[in-house]
Amino acid sequence: MMAEVAVFETVAAMRAAVAGWHAAGEAVALVPTMGALHDGHVALVAEARKHARRVIVSIFVNPTQFAPHEDFKKYPRTFEGDRARLEAIGADAIFFPSVEEMYPAGFATRVLLLGPAAVGLEDRFRPTHFEGVATICCKLFTQSRADFAVFGEKDYQQLQVVTRMARDLDLGITIVPLATIREADGLAMSSRNRYLAPEERALAPALHQAMQALAARIRNGEPLAVAVSETQMQVIGAGFELDYLEARHAWTLAPVTALADGPIRILVAARIGATRLIDNIAV
Repeated sequence: MMAEVAVFETVAAMRAAVAGWHAAGEAVALVPTMGALHDGHVALVAEARKHARRVIVSIFVNPTQFAPHEDFKKYPRTFEGDRARLEAIGADAIFFPSVEEMYPAGFATRVLLLGPAAVGLEDRFRPTHFEGVATICCKLFTQSRADFAVFGEKDYQQLQVVTRMARDLDLGITIVPLATIREADGLAMSSRNRYLAPEERALAPALHQAMQALAARIRNGEPLAVAVSETQMQVIGAGFELDYLEARHAWTLAPVTALADGPIRILVAARIGATRLIDNIAV
């Protein structure tokens, strides 16, 4: 018989459970999410299970990482379905706090970021985004007192930001990356994919295909600036509204000018209609 997943709505309840697990010598892993779970999240939970006996999945649509013009109010909220899915795969607990639990009256603290958070990629288009991400992740890490936290590589800049923050602030948690989980046609799995109209969904894999072709050109020694510029024009010509498509150093996210400057990561953000897609691949 399938065990019912515990649901913690308060920090105190979660900490009490984690204290018991730690007292029993059991490691704890956290999988931070905003819900609307898909197979990519399932893979994150499976990865967490490799590192820890107990797995907590947080479900919290974090208002501080959305700009006023973004989709906070319409972001999909599917808690009952998410809970059923997590029970089916054997997660131990869900942390499902209210906004008031996470940001009580008088909350006045933010995490100030430099390094990979200030490199002119997502931060150029969403200038307050990573401050919100880092603040909520810092809270989740200290609230849960987990030993590990698992993040997908799809949000690659976010992964670098969170990894750097955890290291710089000595938060005592190990950040575990997981390779991007993709649909059969190459589209990176995302909760926002459900916004795509059928014709947009048919076009979406072209983004990954363009990145793969660019990576091959870079590996073959073509001038990097030319290959990137031509790929940008190709993506725009295919019908995307391009925010950025760039080749960056995989660890620092600093600009690179040649293959020898690597390791290199290609990162992209583009819109189809009202849906914004982000993706990345290694060269």
